[in-house]
This record gives sequence, structure tokens and C-alpha cells, in this order.
Amino acid sequence: MALVVALLLAFFVLDGPWDVLVVVGALVLEVGEILFWFWYSKRRRVQVGAETLIGLPGVVITACRPLGQVRVGGEIWAARCATGADVGTEVRVEGRDDLTLVVETSQA
Repeated sequence: MALVVALLLAFFVLDGPWDVLVVVGALVLEVGEILFWFWYSKRRRVQVGAETLIGLPGVVITACRPLGQVRVGGEIWAARCATGADVGTEVRVEGRDDLTLVVETSQA
């Protein structure tokens, strides 16, 4: 945006060497801003997939005896609980097996 404003100023308002200086300054500002946002966006690795759910809490919505369903992070997942869990029980994701989450009750 600064480069567009600088170009408009250079063509319609400024005279002499000032028009070149304003365009070069705006160009340096734009390149610096692009480099900053590129660096800022690459600071963390992208977190996607079922493995990012490990360690998160969830709530049982279909009784897990041993298979059922849990809500984790606003999503419904198939789950397996070796100790069994009733509807409304809070669980923690301990692992995954394909797209089935392995969960344990929070009391255990």
C-alpha cells in the first residue's frame, strides 16, 4: 500500500529528486514488511491431524464400552476406552489407532 501511495505522490505531487527518494523508501518499506510477515508466519509448525489431539480433554457422548464416541475440541470422534466410560464422563486422549481415539477417564 505504501508503494502505491509513493508512486502517486511521485507522479502527481513531488518534483526533482524527492520523487525517486519517496519511491525507493516505499519500496524498501514494502520489502521489509513482506520479509517480516514471511518470518512471522513460519515461526511455528502447522498443527493438523489426529495426533494433535493427544493430551486434550474430551467428554463422552456415546457410552464407551469399550467403543463409543467422544467430543474433543468441538468435534465428535470414535473412541475406545479400556476401562469403560458413561455419557458425560470427562476423558483425556491418550493415543490413537487410525481414526479411533484411545481415551482414559480423568479419574484414573
